[in-house]
Amino acid sequence: MIAKAAGSFELVDTHTHLNDGKFAADCDAVIERARAAGVTRMINMGDTLASSEQAVRLAEQHEGLYAGVGIHPEEAFEMTAREDDILAAWAKQPEVVAIGEIGLDYYWEKDPDRRRLQQRIFIRQLDLARQLHLPVCIHDRDAHGDTLSILKREGQGLRGVLHCYSGSPEMAREFLKLGWYLGVDGPLTFKNAAKLPEVVKAMPLERLLIETDAPYMAPVPMRGKRNEPAFVRFVAEKVAELRGCSLAEIAQVTTRNAEDLYAL
Repeated sequence: MIAKAAGSFELVDTHTHLNDGKFAADCDAVIERARAAGVTRMINMGDTLASSEQAVRLAEQHEGLYAGVGIHPEEAFEMTAREDDILAAWAKQPEVVAIGEIGLDYYWEKDPDRRRLQQRIFIRQLDLARQLHLPVCIHDRDAHGDTLSILKREGQGLRGVLHCYSGSPEMAREFLKLGWYLGVDGPLTFKNAAKLPEVVKAMPLERLLIETDAPYMAPVPMRGKRNEPAFVRFVAEKVAELRGCSLAEIAQVTTRNAEDLYAL
């Protein structure tokens, strides 16, 4: 069981997927467990048009839920004005706070033409976010160099987060110089976390967001189970341990960061 967070602070799970089918049977109970653990607000990110629509619907139905809408790189297709218009229409709703989850994923995709397609729709959605005055949530897996290059060229006037950051401390510094946030998830708690703890210890706290990416990558001590927003507290506790400060301080600063980036 997760103890209820102290009344003096709250947590925000800035990246979750309650719109995933793994939550179809008990979504309401998952939301209630999150609230009992002090997670007062959650942002569901879309990765297809269908999942984006579901994220919007969930946000309409539940207080404290928000939505990001966008096309994930693994779902890349040649977008047209039709998709732009659909995303833009959703973005008019107050519950929609981001274009995301968008970006590049070279871990699964090795074909050069498909990678170029990912790049095209990434740039297209960055431009859409600029027009809509929304921040972006970026998926970057094994594509750090191209992601950084595209943001330097195409990210002017944009704000956002490198979700589930997995790059080096050196690359983190480059993203931070551009004013981007870094999101950390369950992998921070893993024994093989490698460079991520070093990144978290060195980066400015005012650029840090905490996430679950539920239902994936549950943090220790829940590793191996279905992840859910209530477990974001374990990520916050690990950040507090690494930074040598209290959970209350991490909760306060990461909540403020979420409110600032996503205008919650």
